[in-house]
Amino acid sequence: MRKLISKILVALLVVTSLCGCVKDNTEVEKKVKFGVILVGDENEGYTFAHIEGIREAAKANNVADDQIIWKYSVGENQDCYDAAVDLVEQGCTVVFSNSYGHQSYMQKAAAEYKDVQFVACTGDTAAISGLPNFSNAFTNVYESRYVSGVVAGLKIDEMMRNDQIAPESYRDGNVLIGYIGAFPYAEVVSGYTAFFLGVRSVVENVTMEVVYTNSWFDIVAEGEAANTLMADHCVIIGQHADSTGAPAAVEAALANGTVAYSIGYNVDMLAVAPHAALTSATNNWGVYYTYAMGQALKGEKIATDWAKGYTDDAVAITKLGESCAEMTEAYVVNAIVDIKAGTLHVFDTSTWTVNGEHLTELVVDLDGDFKTDSPADKNAIWDGYFHESELRSAPSFSVRIDGIFEK
Repeated sequence: MRKLISKILVALLVVTSLCGCVKDNTEVEKKVKFGVILVGDENEGYTFAHIEGIREAAKANNVADDQIIWKYSVGENQDCYDAAVDLVEQGCTVVFSNSYGHQSYMQKAAAEYKDVQFVACTGDTAAISGLPNFSNAFTNVYESRYVSGVVAGLKIDEMMRNDQIAPESYRDGNVLIGYIGAFPYAEVVSGYTAFFLGVRSVVENVTMEVVYTNSWFDIVAEGEAANTLMADHCVIIGQHADSTGAPAAVEAALANGTVAYSIGYNVDMLAVAPHAALTSATNNWGVYYTYAMGQALKGEKIATDWAKGYTDDAVAITKLGESCAEMTEAYVVNAIVDIKAGTLHVFDTSTWTVNGEHLTELVVDLDGDFKTDSPADKNAIWDGYFHESELRSAPSFSVRIDGIFEK
């Protein structure tokens, strides 16, 4: 009898021990907390896209609401570092930030809290930081900018065929279009160049004027910039700025008889510009955050550099507006198919020149010394095109090609 009781007790102890292990593993998974540092809030298109992506990723990974701590409208300054530290102290084991200017502060925090994974989206120093717990991520949004340029080019072609473009909207025989950039960073230059090349894939005789607002989000400044470009007789206004200011200004001008249309960024602009908005280039951040959260929950490292595009559904354009030219959807589908197939390369060197010359070399500064002559730096042109976001996730195309001029 004693032996039987002993065996039963041993069995109970084993079962209890196993149950304890299962409970412990569950608790470990639940202990994973994600901190999110955002440059804006839900009212700012770029940040809203990140928020939507994180929510999508949380659902895909069964991450509860109380496992995510949000920090909204955090400046690209010491506030970012303070926010990162506060998130760590609240138990976050992964911290994301979504703006380029956050990067140096995120890197500083990563150097101090080595058991926490830090990700600076749109950054470019993770690979050279020497920190295994510091990563960068961005999408190949230049692909969707190119496709949005195709949409704009088709509209220009339609306007030309219908004699809707006034003589003053030509410069040296080229149709004038405009673009609003936030800052003269490579990210912006890469994007507006991709957009311009998409336009020129349809209408070759185009010139583009670029103005900067020196802010990622400024409704008034972006609206004023759009008005400035339209006063210069630009017929398309593109943007790498995060508000609805430009589309709203173009909508108002169109209602008053100005022939101009808008290509937005991040979100569908049809609510504010139902007649002027053609489409917006956008990111599907859910693809990245689903991956990154999954890695963290498995206890695995998040990739040092991550960049995906149409092939992984990480980029897109929004719903086509009513003012788009006929056959636009078919052209868009074909362009996306060709990008996925690798038969269309956005920065094909045969389609653009610098000072009249086709480039065979464009070296990317990979060691962060603001020079391109060290052994670590590499030429990103081979096989006839510039390999954007392949040597690192952040955009690197920063040369000003012929046909584009900055004010």
